[in-house]
Amino acid sequence: MKAEYINPFISAAINVFQMMVGVTPEKGQLGARKGIFTSQQCNIVLGVTGQLEGQIIIGMSIFTADKIASKMLGTTIRTFDELAASAIAELGNMISGAALTELASRGIQCNLSPPSLIRGTNVRISTLEIPTLVVPLQTEMGDIEVNVGLSERAK
Repeated sequence: MKAEYINPFISAAINVFQMMVGVTPEKGQLGARKGIFTSQQCNIVLGVTGQLEGQIIIGMSIFTADKIASKMLGTTIRTFDELAASAIAELGNMISGAALTELASRGIQCNLSPPSLIRGTNVRISTLEIPTLVVPLQTEMGDIEVNVGLSERAK
């Protein structure tokens, strides 16, 4: 995957976390995933269509999701409920929307599906053979993975 496709997601994630949660994530070492992988406990899944096609999967532990939702909502989340799920899904929407806006400014037009939230342990997620880059982000609230699996649409 081209750096011009992944970099907007890295900068968008850092900017959205700074704005919405008040923390600056530290970017870890990029890695690659292929096909099917075991997800985190809480995953935001967004589809991308247009000049690029694929999925964005933002994963974290339930503990981390609770802390992030608490900050976003201005209240303590003790049980991951519908309100917390909505906040976490919106976080994924904001990150992906900002990244696609950056890509659009470079002439790469894409659309974003509404976010889906997948929770559970040992959940296996498939990106349907689209190579995926994983960007680990470390925060004081816990670790987050931004998985970007995009390919250029066949012409």
